[in-house]
Amino acid sequence: MPPSSKLPENSARGKTRSIFERITQQGAIDLANEQEENIYLFVPNLIGYLRIVFAALAVYCMKNHPKVCAVLYCISAILDVADGMAARAFNQTSKLGGVLDMVTDRCSTTCLMVFLSSAYPDWFNVFQFLIALDFSSHFIHMYASLVTGATSHKLIQSEVSKILWLYYNNRITLFIFCAGNEIFFVALYLVYTSKLPTLGISPEIVHAVVPALVKEQISAALLDGVSAYVAGMTLAHIVAIVSFPICFTKQIINFVQFWKASKTLVGVDLSERANNRQKKQ
Repeated sequence: MPPSSKLPENSARGKTRSIFERITQQGAIDLANEQEENIYLFVPNLIGYLRIVFAALAVYCMKNHPKVCAVLYCISAILDVADGMAARAFNQTSKLGGVLDMVTDRCSTTCLMVFLSSAYPDWFNVFQFLIALDFSSHFIHMYASLVTGATSHKLIQSEVSKILWLYYNNRITLFIFCAGNEIFFVALYLVYTSKLPTLGISPEIVHAVVPALVKEQISAALLDGVSAYVAGMTLAHIVAIVSFPICFTKQIINFVQFWKASKTLVGVDLSERANNRQKKQ
């Protein structure tokens, strides 16, 4: 069993206790076996299982059926919103559901980025880094929340991080960044796999809208190259361009989440070491 993470009694930052001090692992398993309340069948958890099915089907279709994959992937993501609404409506929030959502999100996004890393080999290392950052930041944040006794990893105080507080405590903000992040990767996937109709922007239109001052600063070959690229753009290209800033900001949030959780665990370690020294005196 993990060591106690009780903070000193004179701590100015609260006197929370670790969840591990309230119940042992064997005690938790005994309660689960008794099944006084079947949390497995909570409505939001049932939706969570359905999310896994859609995500698995999306991964299965990823190589050969891009449009079907994109639809299934988006349905799985939309159900993430639905299970949260169900949890609040039926008063059926649970740690199982919270972790299930996070694991489903991490696994489905990772599968998509693994595909993208092979589709865009020049960006292979970038996708590897994003996968590592996504997993590590959420794992360490979840663990830090548990050892400090938080009832949910989304309960962030503004004193801890204003960025994370704004991210987790506003459902609209949380939805925008989570959705925008996934939409960007799905758009990149469709750019590579789907032969969507172009937007019909001719090279002549591009030449006409580019200011003369800009034309003077770039070569004719570069302008022709840009014009040809724009002429071949599809709706997926536009979605990727629009959602990129959201996705980029989401990676910054992931980094902040990793850093703050790391500092939290360092604080817990210092508290435990101080308690151990007091016990030895």
